[in-house]
Amino acid sequence: MYLPLEYRVVDHPNAYGGIVINGSEIGLCIYTTEDLPIGTKLNVMVLFPDEYELSNFEVITEIIWRSLYQAEEGERYQYGLKFLEIDEQHLQKLRHLIGSQLSRKI
Repeated sequence: MYLPLEYRVVDHPNAYGGIVINGSEIGLCIYTTEDLPIGTKLNVMVLFPDEYELSNFEVITEIIWRSLYQAEEGERYQYGLKFLEIDEQHLQKLRHLIGSQLSRKI
């Protein structure tokens, strides 16, 4: 799963980008260039193709783990995000996305 995302630290106006590399019904694993501490709460919007349209789902998450790695382009961070708030409509979109990703691997 490699999907673009936009996130904002809760109660801050600046938006940042990243990539979702894994997801489940309880959270996401993402890569980004921003250095954020464990416990930070994020508003996250994930973009994904839905048949012939572009769709998204939005959640509020918390960073529960992080790791730093060096890439050719500089420092990158990997974060484990736990869902704190997700409404039913967006949860259904996430389930659909996870199901479509699994069916592609079979």
